[in-house]
Amino acid sequence: MPPERAPDDFEPGDLPGLLRPRETGRLVGHDAAEAAFAEAIRSGQMHHAWVVGGPPGIGKATLAYRVARRLLADPEGTAPWPGLDVPMDHPAAKKIAALSHPNLVALRRHRVPTAKTLPTRISVDAVRKALELFASTAGTLGYRICIVDSAEDLNANAANALLKVLEEPPPSALFLILAHAPGRLLPTIRSRCRMLSLRPLPAGEVREVVAGFPAPFPAPDADALARAAALSEGSVARAVAMLDPATAGLVAEVETLLARAHAPDWSRILKLADKLAGRDADPLYETALDTVFRFVAAEIDRRKAEPPHRLAALVEVCDKFARAAREAAIYNLDRRPLVLSLFADLAGTARAA
Repeated sequence: MPPERAPDDFEPGDLPGLLRPRETGRLVGHDAAEAAFAEAIRSGQMHHAWVVGGPPGIGKATLAYRVARRLLADPEGTAPWPGLDVPMDHPAAKKIAALSHPNLVALRRHRVPTAKTLPTRISVDAVRKALELFASTAGTLGYRICIVDSAEDLNANAANALLKVLEEPPPSALFLILAHAPGRLLPTIRSRCRMLSLRPLPAGEVREVVAGFPAPFPAPDADALARAAALSEGSVARAVAMLDPATAGLVAEVETLLARAHAPDWSRILKLADKLAGRDADPLYETALDTVFRFVAAEIDRRKAEPPHRLAALVEVCDKFARAAREAAIYNLDRRPLVLSLFADLAGTARAA
C-alpha cells in the first residue's frame, strides 16, 4: 500500500494511489536489461555510468532502483537472492524507499515544502549538492550511487556539471541516468556512458503490471484494461491514464472526430478545442496529440496501397500540426486555433482525395 504523503510531496510521474519506483521491488519485462546489470555486478566490472533509455512509463526508474537496491543491500555480492532481487523489508531497501540511504542520491524535480510549484528543470545547484556525495567519505563502504531522473530535466549548466564528474569519476561511483530520448543527450555525456535501451512493453505485460497494482488502486474492468493497454504504446503510465474516464472519453471523442474529418462536426470540434485550451488541460492536451499522431500513422498504414501523392498530403498535414503544436508549447499560444486548423486541413485533404 502506498505510504502516506504530505499534500506538497509531489514528483513527476506520480500516479494516484500507486507506489513510486523506489518503493516497489516489482518489475515486469526487461529481462535482458536486468541480466546485463546482474552480469556486470557478478563480474565486478560495473561501468561507472549508464544511460537507461526508453519512453516514459515503461520501467526505467524501477530498474534503476532495483540496481541501486541490490548494490547497497549486498555490497559484498554474497547474498543468495536471484538477479537483482532484494527483499523489500531489508534495511537498505527501506532506506532507499525513503531516500535516506547515505550512499544514494536521486537527482529529480521535486517540490520542496517552501515552494508553491514543481520546478520545471533540475538546476546546476541541485546537481552540485547531489555530487557532494562523491566528495565525501561518509556513509557505509561500497558503491555511491546517483540516479538522474530524468536527463531531459537537466538544464544546460546542470548537464555540464554532471559531465565533469563523469569525465573523472570517483572510485566506486555509479551514475544511472534515465533518458526518455537518449539521442538528445550531450554527445560528451553519451560517450562516457554505457547505453542500455528498454523497449516499450507488449500490451500483455502492460495488462499484467496494471492488474497487479495493490489497493487502493481500483481493480480495472477487463475490457477497459485491454483497451487501455492497447492504446498505451507500451507505457504503464499511459495505460493508467487511459483508465481514467475523462481521458478515455477524450480519446474516443478525438478518434470519432478524426474518423469523420471528411465531414467535420464543427460544434463538437469547437467544444473539443475549448476543453483542450484550459490551463489545467495539459494532460488531456498531450493525450489528444498522441491520439492524432497514432490515428494518422494507422491511416497511412491502412492506405499504404494508394498512390504516394495521396498519402503525402496526409503526412504534410501531420507535420504541419506537429510544428504548430511545438510552437504553441514554446510560446504558450492559445490551443484553439491549433485544433481548428488541424480539422480544417484534414477536411481539405479528404476532399482532395
